[in-house]
Amino acid sequence: MTGQVRTVDGRVAGRRGQATRQKLLDCLSDMLSSSPYRDVKVIDVARKAGTSPATFYQYFPDVEGAVLEIAEEMAKEGASLTDLVAGRSWVGRSGRQAAEELVEGFLSFWRRNDAILRVVDLGAAEGDKRFYKIRMKILNAVTNSLTDSIKELQSKGKVDKDVSAAAMAGSLVAMLAAVAAHQKGFTSWGVKQQELKPNLALLVHLGVTGKKPAK
Repeated sequence: MTGQVRTVDGRVAGRRGQATRQKLLDCLSDMLSSSPYRDVKVIDVARKAGTSPATFYQYFPDVEGAVLEIAEEMAKEGASLTDLVAGRSWVGRSGRQAAEELVEGFLSFWRRNDAILRVVDLGAAEGDKRFYKIRMKILNAVTNSLTDSIKELQSKGKVDKDVSAAAMAGSLVAMLAAVAAHQKGFTSWGVKQQELKPNLALLVHLGVTGKKPAK
């Protein structure tokens, strides 16, 4: 953890206080993985962390405030998703590899952060602007880079000028997010995980380049 960490009343937390605060966040993250968000209470988080509700309230106004802290940290990690697209070539076999690595990276990120992303999606769907901004920060990391990639292909005459780069990129990222959030559900349709990735990569490649990937 870098930078100054402050308590709710504005005091700078010492090393011990920072450790306690982080432990509370870690315990809350664990609880979100196994319990519905609405069922998580301050007293339960504090008990799991081996401290008191009063200590919890020194660092966070409520459970939602602590969840937002976790979500903000996750969004910082999500910003690195842009590396999956930025500067990549979508021509020939490189395009196939770019699509496959984007799908793998996106699905992996979602699996790692499944619990907190479910809460972010819920808050965004309910109109909470704080959660909506966090969700868009993550999606924009890929959407903006993908838009640039499509525009570059258009400038070289490899993608039809009538294609809206932003609309195509946004649609592909929305699809990736929906599929990533539904990964476990594909098994009920008889789809194996090893079948999901190549077919999703095919759709991404088709969307970006307008062509099937080179073999």
